[in-house]
Amino acid sequence: MNSRAVGPFHVNPIGLGCMNICPVYGPSPSEAEAQKLLLTALDEGVDFFDTAALYGFGESERIIGKTLAAHRSRFTLATKCGWHGGDANGDGKKVRVIEGRPETLRASCEESLRRLNTDVIDLFYLHRWDKRVPIEDSVGALSDLVRAGKVRTLGLSEVSAYTLRKAHAVHPITALQTEYSLWTRNPEIAVLKACRELGVAFVAFSPLARKFLCGDLRDIATLQPNDWRHTSPRFHAAKYAHNLTLLDGYQRIAQELGCTPAQLALAWVLHQAPHIVTIPGTSHIDHLKDNMGAAQVHLSAEVLARLDQTINQHNVVGNRYNDIASSEVDTEVF
Repeated sequence: MNSRAVGPFHVNPIGLGCMNICPVYGPSPSEAEAQKLLLTALDEGVDFFDTAALYGFGESERIIGKTLAAHRSRFTLATKCGWHGGDANGDGKKVRVIEGRPETLRASCEESLRRLNTDVIDLFYLHRWDKRVPIEDSVGALSDLVRAGKVRTLGLSEVSAYTLRKAHAVHPITALQTEYSLWTRNPEIAVLKACRELGVAFVAFSPLARKFLCGDLRDIATLQPNDWRHTSPRFHAAKYAHNLTLLDGYQRIAQELGCTPAQLALAWVLHQAPHIVTIPGTSHIDHLKDNMGAAQVHLSAEVLARLDQTINQHNVVGNRYNDIASSEVDTEVF
């Protein structure tokens, strides 16, 4: 599959989301294992790495900086600010904090540059819009970082088409990142269209539906106690049991095509529009290599129609986020 444009960068449309090298979906890999994964990804053709200050409260950025600094010219580096670990309760323990004040975003950039061991960040996202701060103020502060040469381009994460347009009027937005897969279709309401009209790349995270579309997570009781998916209504027992009934038809299509379920999920996302790239995350080298094979999967119009009928916003049960997490994003909902 040919490279796709993310602003001035041309990247493999299958990048690597680097949240999984930190403990989110259960235990994280060792640092040595994470380093091996990152270097293998580079060798397999990944040239778009996505991380954030939030992931492991800076650990993901640190490991990437330690591992890939010597190869910096070979890839596009994206990270995020505005959602980080902070001592919000005054007890010395870091918790997730959404903070979009200009001075906080500037400080976050400096910290990310240090951890990533780089002079410039290619794509700097506002990870969450802090609704206490006008989006124009947050983006204005990020625009200052571009002018200072610390950041090359700007992105937004989990915002609506309306907010995207407001932000884009302050400074050109290069990419918008939101969850998108067969079982999460919210971007189809308005964001995909807005991105196309504004020339903004759409970066799909969780294109494998948090492993649901890999087909092998049949028993949620196998998830570790600290696995983030326990907080998602879609993974609650009764709802997940219903959603599992959708998988048999989906897996039959993968078998007919001679690809894995994960490859089919990624291929579906990439077939939706040429301005879409994906950043599937994994901590396993075999899964990484399997994901990269999705670039060779061609889907006909007939197969795309069958997939749309098999899994969609009408037959998937459960919200993607719980009430608290839903209140923290600005995305459209059906």
